[in-house]
Amino acid sequence: MKPVSQKVTASRILVVDDSEEIVKLVTEILQDSGYKTIVARNGREALKMVESDNPDLILLDAIMPAMDGYEVTRLLKSEDRTRLTPIIMLTGLSDFSDKMKGIELGVDDFIVKPFNHIELLTRVKSLLRVKQYTDELENAETVIFSLALAVEAKDSYTEGHCHRLSYYGAKLAEHIGLSDDDIKAVRRGGVLHDIGKIAIDERILRKPGSLTSEEFTLVKQHPVIGESICKPLRSLNNVLPIIRSHQERWNGSGYPDGLSKENIPVTARVIMTVDLYDALTTDRPYRKALPEEEAIRIMFDEAKKGLWDPTMMHEFIQLLKNNKIDKLV
Repeated sequence: MKPVSQKVTASRILVVDDSEEIVKLVTEILQDSGYKTIVARNGREALKMVESDNPDLILLDAIMPAMDGYEVTRLLKSEDRTRLTPIIMLTGLSDFSDKMKGIELGVDDFIVKPFNHIELLTRVKSLLRVKQYTDELENAETVIFSLALAVEAKDSYTEGHCHRLSYYGAKLAEHIGLSDDDIKAVRRGGVLHDIGKIAIDERILRKPGSLTSEEFTLVKQHPVIGESICKPLRSLNNVLPIIRSHQERWNGSGYPDGLSKENIPVTARVIMTVDLYDALTTDRPYRKALPEEEAIRIMFDEAKKGLWDPTMMHEFIQLLKNNKIDKLV
């Protein structure tokens, strides 16, 4: 019996060079090895090609008219969509400072002209292997985010909850001066904080009345379950403290670890704060959404009781009162 053949999609490589001779040589080498090639003659054209064709790898000349390879690299590596696209810089420059400039901007590898075609193919193959690995991680991350939204979709009363927490949380995190990485973690944590509920019986999650002690014990497992779901992905490391600790309370009465005060990660305290606001200002099975003034009063009262970080609560309420946050529905 003949083995079943699997069709493998050829990697797409963008060749960027203003030299017709170099372009012809590189594309012939790559195409003979089974790769698909697209060509740009300068930096500006390269950016347009990346936008429309989304290549798997870029072979980029360092010195070109209009926009050089360094500026192209800077722009591509500053965008989330293209920052992981590997770039090999083709250069006639062998000066150490020129290479350091490229490395600082995010160039993944260098090939000095004139180059050996075996060296070119070896480096291309190596970086494409890395790109495949990062693509797989991103695909896994996409699945996890889809799972989180699937949890939300099970309950009509929580529709849009993840999007609102992501937005409110990022606004608060930015306002209190958290780092860009922490703001990104909060934005993702708003979506992923309740992903562990995927393992909880839907009848319990949608129960309109009070939970039994056994049911509440099951619900309290969801932060730990959520952490275990997301832990294999290194890209979500900064989000794990939010997932695990968003049900802790300032006075130590929360779960799963009974953390209190500053022992609760600051990003989790951000999500805890905006989660309360969203719970009060949206419809629930047991009551209609509260007016904002009443919600703010309750938030102040609960902070005084020691349930929430009082400083975080104060800062968020100031954002609301100063109309610095749009009310999402």
